[in-house]
Amino acid sequence: MMRLRRLQCIQNYTAIIKQDGGWWIGWIEELPGVNGQEDTREALLASLKEALAEALQMNRQDALANAGHGYEEARIAIAA
Repeated sequence: MMRLRRLQCIQNYTAIIKQDGGWWIGWIEELPGVNGQEDTREALLASLKEALAEALQMNRQDALANAGHGYEEARIAIAA
């Protein structure tokens, strides 16, 4: 079984945000279902960051559970 060593890297995502009345609402462009609503811009960005981290961790856990034994990890990069 080949397993790549996990590297810590910074990944950037795009938050689409807007003020709607007394609320700030936003979505993470690259990951459907990650969204939030807060009363300040700063609180919204913090909330989106936390929701994104949780969603990525859940997706990783799901992928590992589905892979079972004998998997390998490979980095994939795309140019946007």
